[in-house]
Amino acid sequence: MNNRNYNIYFHTHTVSGIVISFVLFVIFFAGSFSFFRTEIINWERGESVSLKKEIPLNYNLVLDTLNKRHILNGRNFTVYESEGEKRLNIYLEGSKDSLAPAKQKESQFFYLNTKNFKAQTYEESYSLGEFLYRLHFLAQIPYPVGYYLSGFVALFFLFAIITGVLLHWNKIVSNFYIFRPKEKLKTLWTDSHTALGMIGLPFQFVYAVTGAFFMIKLLIVAPSVLALYKGDQNKLYNDLEYNNPIYKFENKKLANPFSINELVEKTKNNWKDFKISGIQIQNYGDANMHVIVEGEIPADKKFTAIGKIIYKVADGKVVYKKDPITGNKYLDAVKNILYKIHFADYGGYALRIISFVLGIITCYVIISGVMIWLVARDKKNMPEKKRRFNNAVVRIYLAICLSMYPVTAIAFIANKIFYPLSQTNIYNVYFMTWLALIIFFLIKRDINFTNKWCLISGSILGFLIPIANGICTGNWFWKTFATNQVQIFFIDVFWIILASISLYVSFKLKKVKSE
Repeated sequence: MNNRNYNIYFHTHTVSGIVISFVLFVIFFAGSFSFFRTEIINWERGESVSLKKEIPLNYNLVLDTLNKRHILNGRNFTVYESEGEKRLNIYLEGSKDSLAPAKQKESQFFYLNTKNFKAQTYEESYSLGEFLYRLHFLAQIPYPVGYYLSGFVALFFLFAIITGVLLHWNKIVSNFYIFRPKEKLKTLWTDSHTALGMIGLPFQFVYAVTGAFFMIKLLIVAPSVLALYKGDQNKLYNDLEYNNPIYKFENKKLANPFSINELVEKTKNNWKDFKISGIQIQNYGDANMHVIVEGEIPADKKFTAIGKIIYKVADGKVVYKKDPITGNKYLDAVKNILYKIHFADYGGYALRIISFVLGIITCYVIISGVMIWLVARDKKNMPEKKRRFNNAVVRIYLAICLSMYPVTAIAFIANKIFYPLSQTNIYNVYFMTWLALIIFFLIKRDINFTNKWCLISGSILGFLIPIANGICTGNWFWKTFATNQVQIFFIDVFWIILASISLYVSFKLKKVKSE
């Protein structure tokens, strides 16, 4: 590679990395915890659900319960299982019956417990698991700013990955095996940045691509919507098969009785190992009522196998059928694969633990990149004013990024001691504590102090998390292990292991010269 190209790649890689670094750290740190979103939610609630078994569900009883509370006649609605949780996602559209009261014409979304049929709104059901999941795509920033910001950060991250690979291309193999921990700091940061960056490269590339796709796909396809669909976004979604067919409301009462359970069982019997994910009902109680039963074959049987059958209830006929084995097209594969590889939900705990580790490695690569930038510019021939400015920039970055660790541990403890915390209180605990720690570390003006005490404080708090759970609920991790409450046990042990590793690392840190 000639010097001109090397300098171009070097400077674009450095600039793009520095610009997005702290936002990217937040995305990957919160995203790493999001791999265990359902475990965190169930840990908070003191519940545990087997991820291997399908939740036995009486759809007829669910619909009867909903009908008594909300009057379903003339409505379209969906009932979907929350993966790994004891609850259903319910979305009710307003009734199409012109004579229905105003209350029945309002749309509603809520969760329904599968055991006691207790309903909760999104706000009432809000949890730390949901908070961390949404933080990883900056949803706490008003829509659509947070979504688009996270999407463009992912896009710039992809750019940084490509330029980084081009930068190291000629020595990509030899540099991978070089690690000199006893050399000067710049060498240590550079070696670890390169080696760990290469280890996490496939992971980082996948998440850069899928993150950009999920967050800014509307902007990416906007020219097509305007040119090919004349601004009709719904038509695009229909062609991409995100929307189900719409059936007209005839305003005539359905003559014959029906059983949703029978339709669900009939669908399951079509394909071996087929697991129902949910149903959609259009025109409930109307002569033109249709039931859409959706599901898939588990990933360990077939990686991409989404199936669907649409029934016309009046005569019981199948009006549409998508075979999960032979009926999945290229479009289905692309949509499903992008979703699966982003959420790592197809390989059990082993894959999600590996994904978590790679996510934390990526956080380290981000931090080490910033430290390389600082150490490389901390030279005697550089003006003192610039050196101080560079040092201040890095202090701000580290205060924002590293303080997330103790803040997250504090949020776990608070959510257990004061459970249930409202959405507002979760926001207050997390963001106010985060702000306080950032200010504290900035006042200290010491990079070494920030590095070390974020790890030490996070470790101590991490050890307290299973203790708080045991004291508040009696769910000590040895008891949850004995009673096969895997999700609760996992979170407690996860924090013990994570705290042990970070505590060990805190005592192995090398000091960085600080202004």
